[in-house]
Amino acid sequence: MRKLLFIWALCQTIVLGGPVPVTLLQIDGAIGPAGSSYLASGIGDAKQNGSAFILLELDTPGGLVSATREMVKTILGSPVPVVVYVAPKGAHAASAGTFLVYAAHVAAMAPGTNLGAATPISLMPGAGESNASSAPVRKALNDTKAYIKSLAELRDRNATWGVRAVEAAESLSARDALRLHVIDMAAENREDLLRQLDGRTVGMDGSSVTLRTSDVRIVPFEADWKTRFLAVITNPNIALILLMLALYGIFFELLNPGGIFPGVVGVIAGVLALYALNLLPFNYAGLLLILLGVAFMIAELFVSGFGILGLGGAAAFAFGALLLFDAGTLGTDISLPLILALTIVSLLFFLLVVRLLLQSRARRVVSGVEEMIGMDAEVLEETGGGYWVRCHGERWYAEAAAPLSVGQHARVASVSGLTLHLSPQKE
Repeated sequence: MRKLLFIWALCQTIVLGGPVPVTLLQIDGAIGPAGSSYLASGIGDAKQNGSAFILLELDTPGGLVSATREMVKTILGSPVPVVVYVAPKGAHAASAGTFLVYAAHVAAMAPGTNLGAATPISLMPGAGESNASSAPVRKALNDTKAYIKSLAELRDRNATWGVRAVEAAESLSARDALRLHVIDMAAENREDLLRQLDGRTVGMDGSSVTLRTSDVRIVPFEADWKTRFLAVITNPNIALILLMLALYGIFFELLNPGGIFPGVVGVIAGVLALYALNLLPFNYAGLLLILLGVAFMIAELFVSGFGILGLGGAAAFAFGALLLFDAGTLGTDISLPLILALTIVSLLFFLLVVRLLLQSRARRVVSGVEEMIGMDAEVLEETGGGYWVRCHGERWYAEAAAPLSVGQHARVASVSGLTLHLSPQKE
């Protein structure tokens, strides 16, 4: 009994006296549905394992407004303090990342980083004066300004500069951000950040929590397979590839019914592409140009357009891929080498591969029963209203609409089972 009590006490000492976990989340890239899901899962895991706080290392060019608002709401409702650290050196928290910095319980930046440029892309100069003064644009701009101002007031940060970041797309370096009280601290690295956080008090739903970082262990949180899968298919490059696989697979199945494999691949890729397009804001003009380009390249196979339809289709496809997604809205864009590669592959596919397939289908059958149609048959003997003939070096039973004589040659008109139907040859 004493041994059991000693072991229990030893376990309590190890557990209670061991390092306190700190959950580490890392967002590197455009903010989208996958990032929102990753943050929510990470906060839930931090609450479950008793983390002292969450360290979110951020490096983003921006992203979707809807995903950003979801992430801000998740941070504001987090039961565990969230420390947003713009790192490593050279990283940035542009556009949507600025809102995450303002929403954090503690905001920090590494040297050589920057944040800001939070103006919605449709309101940037170049949209036109008439567009900038329209009622919907003013409403969206005022809503975004009020949103970042409310976050600044909640976290006691510089609201004036936050409004300028939205209204005039201003940006700040880490040193200027600290000087203007946009962030709470500047840290050289993760160790320096933990040192500065030790003993800091943050507000949590009307109460205060003191952070203790002298004895902590960093616990990286890895996204589950669903979040990783969502991040893959919502990548604009992957979404375009899935769309093209769907078009290729379905067209190949319609061209050669019964292939099954192209149709299955095309349908699955099509469903995934539609799901990705449902999550990502895309340009309908870009999508229509892609479909029009593929249609022109297909038409080149059946219409003698002297290559004009094929080249026009390739150009329409390339322009459509460029217009399909907006880099300013998503924070990322489709790779130009990928667009060029898909355009060339599509052109070659429809002009060469499919043309060869159509030519092979038009050729005469050289195997099977169908091969015998049109071949010569020599009558060997008559029998019960029919004939025994020699055809293709074999003995066959045959019938004929007109009478035939032994030794006469006839042509195979059709084949029914094991019976040949003959028509007399003209002299």
